Amino acid sequence: MANHYYDAADLAKFGKISEYQKELADKFFSWYGAAFADSALSAKEKSLIALAVAHAVQCPYCIDAYSSDAYEKGWNEAQMMEAVHVAAAIKGGAALVHGVQMMNKVKEIAM
Repeated sequence: MANHYYDAADLAKFGKISEYQKELADKFFSWYGAAFADSALSAKEKSLIALAVAHAVQCPYCIDAYSSDAYEKGWNEAQMMEAVHVAAAIKGGAALVHGVQMMNKVKEIAM
């Protein structure tokens, strides 16, 4: 059972998505690069945001990439874990706030 659905080696193949649709891949990578460039937020700040979002969307490739990137850009382990906790709190809160929909429906059908 050494095979896994997510293979860490596949992350290095990400650039090859252009093989089947170069025009769209080129546009994506251009936009991606611009999104992560220094601007109103620094590339360092964006790296920590990306790490948190990677956990929220549960992308193992993104978690690998942005764990390395954030650490290399100078974030420490405590800062990185705090960003993960913020992502988890937002994701958990988003699930819980939808409980209001359930409460509204139950109140509607219980009348």
